[in-house]
Amino acid sequence: MSNRYAPTRRPVSPGQAGQTPGDPMRYPSGAPARVLTKRAFTLILMTLLVPGSAQIVAGRRRLGRAALRVTFTVWTLALLGVLLLFVSRSTLINLLAGPVPSFLLVIGLALLAIGWAGLFLNTLRLIRPRLLAPGLRPVVVLTLVLAMILSSGSLGYAAYLLNVSRDAIGSIFSGSGPTLEPSDGRYNFLMMGGDAGADRTGRRPDSLSVISVDAKTGGTAIISVPRNLQNAQFSAESPMRKVYPDGYNCGDECLINAINTEVTNKHKDLYPGVADPGAQATLEAVSGTLGIKVQAYVLVDMDGFSKLIDAMGGIRIKAGGWVPISGPVVDEAHGIHGMPTGWIHAGEQKLDGFHALWYGRSREFVDDYARIQRQQCVQQAMLKQLDPATLLAKFEDIAKAGTKVVESNISSGQLGSFVDLAMKAKGQDVSRLTIGPPDFDAAFSTTPDFDVIHARVAKLLAGKSAGAAEDTVRQPGTAAGRLSAAGPLSTGAAPATQPSPSPSSSDFTPVTTTPDGRPITEEMLNQFKRDGDEQSIRDLVATNGQCAPL
Repeated sequence: MSNRYAPTRRPVSPGQAGQTPGDPMRYPSGAPARVLTKRAFTLILMTLLVPGSAQIVAGRRRLGRAALRVTFTVWTLALLGVLLLFVSRSTLINLLAGPVPSFLLVIGLALLAIGWAGLFLNTLRLIRPRLLAPGLRPVVVLTLVLAMILSSGSLGYAAYLLNVSRDAIGSIFSGSGPTLEPSDGRYNFLMMGGDAGADRTGRRPDSLSVISVDAKTGGTAIISVPRNLQNAQFSAESPMRKVYPDGYNCGDECLINAINTEVTNKHKDLYPGVADPGAQATLEAVSGTLGIKVQAYVLVDMDGFSKLIDAMGGIRIKAGGWVPISGPVVDEAHGIHGMPTGWIHAGEQKLDGFHALWYGRSREFVDDYARIQRQQCVQQAMLKQLDPATLLAKFEDIAKAGTKVVESNISSGQLGSFVDLAMKAKGQDVSRLTIGPPDFDAAFSTTPDFDVIHARVAKLLAGKSAGAAEDTVRQPGTAAGRLSAAGPLSTGAAPATQPSPSPSSSDFTPVTTTPDGRPITEEMLNQFKRDGDEQSIRDLVATNGQCAPL
């Protein structure tokens, strides 16, 4: 029997059930303004630091639990990534560089960015800005927007950059290929700088250098091969050895840099399934010439090289002498150009892409060996100045420029190992050898003695691998002194005391005045050119092979 006098129970709304005066996180209505302000900023901070935690404490537990599961999963994967970074950095890089894992990571980062942004919008709803004092509402909203940009915006931008890097890696490196193994404990990479101009058939490498890196220590040596080397020897396994069993000896025109074009035009059939037969044949010729196994090549197209330098923000060098930006050729037989269109001054310089390209390719008034020294210097400046800060700040421009500049037969699956090796090599001294001045006579490249070359290269690399101090003794300011232990001096080898600064040594004074003390100027050099007095120019710019990265 019901009690007609029992008090009537008012229906309780779900928002009020279990409400307590000390629980403003779930039930902010009626809370003091100071508490509401603190609550708003606390919820924003919780969403920023532990996505999903704000929803848990504010009553949206189902959404909060789902978000926390995702958060803890991401944290676990990130922790495993950090552990892998210390345990096997190359494995982590290979995972990130692989086409499928990197694609999944891009999608994952994009979804996380969207989900995190959604949590911030839900947090704004939980804050209920109408409860706040009018003056605080825009402050709270602005704070939430900034936190959202910092978090989900950063994830979205990371997904974008990773996608850019995926495209760059896919364009530069082959997606598949045999795993490269070290040869005698070293990886040897052929760096080729080539042009494919409208007046040329195929790409002609104008600079050839082997970067040899110890597989364990990262100890590095650079061996430069002059483009005009004759009678280049093909390695034993090269298909071109059947065509030229005694070396590339078809006359004065058979220089090592002509192999690329000849194979591309005449002997493609010897390299079935090879993406770039000319580059592969050049690699085999350099291998046979130096007496080492070169495992891979990287070809830099010089027409796009300046874009890469510009993307880096330029390079800084110390130039030993003036370098001309040459005008058009007016006498092909004697290599005479018209009036220079400009000059790169001696002394400390910051070169943009256009001037860095000319600094590395100009050879007017000097020989090829001065140019080789400048090219080595430009390479070192790029490696030295492409630090993590520059790479992050200009990543997109550098990656896009790289796809237009670089071609390689290195598999993307092994990219992590080589990036890890490059990080070991960074900061170490680099030994150098040039198959020409200052380490050999200028005429040596015309009639090279390959036994001498093999002995010098073997001694250089053995000393670099061992890391023995006596094998890298440096005579201040001399490249020959630094390489004096690379082998016994034989016929064709330059004296070890020949004064020729190493490209990485700064122990030289730029030549900025004439012998009688007058400042060298563009007008002075151009006047000599107008007067036909090219010998005076040669005398004044003779030191332009001296260079050091800053």
